[in-house]
Amino acid sequence: MRHRLFIPLFVLITFFASDAGARNTERLIDVKAAVESAIGKAKLLDVPFYMKGQKHPKVKTKLGNYMSTRKSRGAFRSDLESCKITFLSALISLQQRVKKEGGDGIINIISVTRDQEFESATQFRCIAGAIIVHVALRGDVVIFSK
Repeated sequence: MRHRLFIPLFVLITFFASDAGARNTERLIDVKAAVESAIGKAKLLDVPFYMKGQKHPKVKTKLGNYMSTRKSRGAFRSDLESCKITFLSALISLQQRVKKEGGDGIINIISVTRDQEFESATQFRCIAGAIIVHVALRGDVVIFSK
């Protein structure tokens, strides 16, 4: 008798689990809101960064173009909160790359999700699923003219 109950229960759980994980909602989030959040103020490094389209100091040398892809937990948090946290994680990774390469900052940061580039001076793109949130950033590590 237990097997008769177990099989329909297993099928039902599998159906809802696959349906819940299938959500992939694209969100456009304000960079300033993420950076000025409590987590942003506490965790970001002292390395200047500029989204594509933002004015930045004159560049002396470009050291390379780098990408940072981050995923984080989306369950039990709002899409907005999860996206901000994931963005900050990706941005910190780029800031660490600047330090590793001996640069002064990172410029021309864009979002790259689903093999599509999103350029904005004020927003980033985030893919929010039921369980996982994804943000990918790419930018140029540079040395500024002094």
